[in-house]
Amino acid sequence: MNITIRGLQEVVFRKFKSKAAEEDMKLGEALTQAMEMWVKEDEKRRRPKFRGMPKFDWGEGTENSSQEIDRILYG
Repeated sequence: MNITIRGLQEVVFRKFKSKAAEEDMKLGEALTQAMEMWVKEDEKRRRPKFRGMPKFDWGEGTENSSQEIDRILYG
């Protein structure tokens, strides 16, 4: 895929291009790798932080607490 990118900071682009050359990578390969890393990191950040927390039993009579809270808050 061929694209044109506007608005790059020249200094950053030159450093990126130099780093790609040091790694013996084509610029497109390096850019693809950088974009993949950025997307994966963003996906990690967006995951709920409470995922994987242990369940907690609040005791008898609290089974419908979340529905009751929703009813109070949202009607």
